[in-house]
Amino acid sequence: MENCIFCKIVGGEIPCSKIYEDDKVLAFKDINPEAPVHILVIPKEHIQSANEINEKNSHIVAHIFTVVNKIAEEQGIKESGYRIVNNCGDHGGQTVGHIHFHVLGGRNLTWPPG
Repeated sequence: MENCIFCKIVGGEIPCSKIYEDDKVLAFKDINPEAPVHILVIPKEHIQSANEINEKNSHIVAHIFTVVNKIAEEQGIKESGYRIVNNCGDHGGQTVGHIHFHVLGGRNLTWPPG
């Protein structure tokens, strides 16, 4: 998508602090971290939100969760615990129209988040 900031990051037009990349996903540090570990994991394919997950692209979301497991291990938060967040739509707090998953850890996370 032409004006999608995450598509521009995937395309190399905007730099990021890359943590992980393969042919399907990209993971990078959040520029405004809410925890000691705050990483965004995004598909390289533009998917607007969780509302657009279907039989043709659901394998990408499944792959993202496999990648999150690797990232949690590498970041040292797998054993202590972490949170995976996906916001969907305006009222859900989605601010970028490209599905993404926040991986937060490195401190005790409370509930409810906000």
